[in-house]
Amino acid sequence: MSENGGLRVDVGFYHLTRTPLEEALPALLGKTLDVGERALVRCPDATSVTALDTALWASRDPVWLPHGTAKMGHAARQPIWLTEGNDVPNGAKFLFRVDGAGDDDFSPFTRIFDLFDGRDPASVQRARQRWVALKAVGHTLVYWQQQERGWKKSG
Repeated sequence: MSENGGLRVDVGFYHLTRTPLEEALPALLGKTLDVGERALVRCPDATSVTALDTALWASRDPVWLPHGTAKMGHAARQPIWLTEGNDVPNGAKFLFRVDGAGDDDFSPFTRIFDLFDGRDPASVQRARQRWVALKAVGHTLVYWQQQERGWKKSG
């Protein structure tokens, strides 16, 4: 596990219990853009990148989420970058990890969003393991559970 320039990184665990990632992620990304930040969405594989790319273009709330992938290019100009790799070509400071995708080098980031599917027991178990490991190295952890409207902070 890494630190961000000697500082601990804030890691929020986002437990998806009501909607799939493709429906929950757009609102979080919209809020990221609203505060003037760039986002990197790290996916476990190319299929996930394609699915999220399609979902973001189809999003209705927010209506428009400017983003790109390696297939589209122009990474440095993209406020949201979808990848299956460990690259950060858009200078993002917010990392959205889909089910813990990628390595644990958090050095480029100031905030981590770890999103996992609460309807998948294996995904929940992997999230628990990540929580324990990140807590052991001293990161600030917060647990968020999806509610009917929005998120509820717990623990």
